[in-house]
Amino acid sequence: MELPKFLLGDNTDFPDDIFIIHLDYPRFIINLKDDEVEFLEEAEDLDEGELNAEMEGLIVLANDFYDREMERYEKE
Repeated sequence: MELPKFLLGDNTDFPDDIFIIHLDYPRFIINLKDDEVEFLEEAEDLDEGELNAEMEGLIVLANDFYDREMERYEKE
């Protein structure tokens, strides 16, 4: 099975929060309510500078994903 790079998620225990789940390495979840990032695994092969640079790019991609999904949702 091929998994998408990003998923949108919500949870009834957190009704005001929307989550973007990144399924590629490094796996993480962004809470769009406060932009908090929670890593699901350690990025062992990246030093802190590399990880910060990669995360900046991934967060931009996650925001683009969210914007595209909301556009599609609004069209329906």
